[in-house]
Amino acid sequence: MPGSVAELDAAPGQGWGPVRLLVVQPTPFCNLDCDYCYLPDRGDRSRLSMTVLEAAVERVLESPYFGGGFTLLWHAGEPLMAPIAFYDEATERIRRLLERRGLPLGTIVQSLQTNATVIDAAWCDCFERNGIHVGVSMDGPAFLHDAHRVTRTGRPTHAAVMRGIDWLARRQIPFQVICVLTADALDHADAIADFFLQHGIAEVGFNMEETEGANSHSSLDAGGAAQAALEQRYRAFMARLWQRSREQPGRLCIREFDGIASLACSQARMVQTDMNTPFVIVNVDARGQVSTFDPELLSVKTAEYGDFSFGNVLVDSLEALATTDKFRRVAAEIRAGVELCRASCEHFGLCGGGTGSNKYWEHGRFDCTQTQHCRYRIQLVADVVLEGLEQELGLTA
Repeated sequence: MPGSVAELDAAPGQGWGPVRLLVVQPTPFCNLDCDYCYLPDRGDRSRLSMTVLEAAVERVLESPYFGGGFTLLWHAGEPLMAPIAFYDEATERIRRLLERRGLPLGTIVQSLQTNATVIDAAWCDCFERNGIHVGVSMDGPAFLHDAHRVTRTGRPTHAAVMRGIDWLARRQIPFQVICVLTADALDHADAIADFFLQHGIAEVGFNMEETEGANSHSSLDAGGAAQAALEQRYRAFMARLWQRSREQPGRLCIREFDGIASLACSQARMVQTDMNTPFVIVNVDARGQVSTFDPELLSVKTAEYGDFSFGNVLVDSLEALATTDKFRRVAAEIRAGVELCRASCEHFGLCGGGTGSNKYWEHGRFDCTQTQHCRYRIQLVADVVLEGLEQELGLTA
């Protein structure tokens, strides 16, 4: 694994991949206007062509980073703004590509992350016949959800989301929820837990509101003396959710708790993450522009780097991307930041050096260490999990 600029120059590609996730943008358009969204150009109605889709899949399959199977995630916009016929054709195109290469159909598993507002019987039919896994983005009870997740005309969306979720439940289509935490959610741990339990939503991940892309400031970044108080509220919120999840095992499984607890209870420790290792994640937008590392870097533009696209799948192989000056610069700086984290942070084994996008948006550079994102997502959650496990094991005084 490259660990410095010198190593990157001497041995390109060592320790890179394998591709686990191909993120594909079917359209940048979204029917919602969530106030914390990082994506620019959410009014752009352009759509991915099947030519670009086939090129994206072929670039992975032909590359030295192909490791035998991966997830294709439809994301970065609202994927259900592309019609059902789009996914039927995409599934058929993927099937043909795999057959031509003599690969099993299960080599590529499709998934999508949706706001669920348009899910109905026809969409459920589409998910079932095409084997598409579903993730839903929603923020719990209506008074929290509708404060941030509204239509383009400012109307609430919670009722529409719940209709979509009801269709998934009625058809017994499994799904997970990603819930974004803003500062106004932190005093409502019980309301959030009650909501998910009452609606039988057992698998939940909590994303903090991030300073990222089009969202230039997070409500969780108070700065100065107020930051400590905000972090204490967050810690208390997570501690209460830990209690609620442990009271009814299996009924409320929280991604962050499960991940840290599994590491804490084993000898395993992280040495890197998918988002800071080249070509574990490959991201392709609706025009074929391609990047690696964090999906959140693909669609944004900056004064320092321009955009974070390293090429286009219609003309560039993944190996060719790795030879560009922009890739080499970004990869070296991300690696330098990981090594700084490794040398300075006691939580490194729980996070593997963090994510480049959060470092860039919070500090304006990749070769740095702690972010608010890692404070919230790793350090404070780890304190809650470890304290909870110690109490359960009778290790506290």
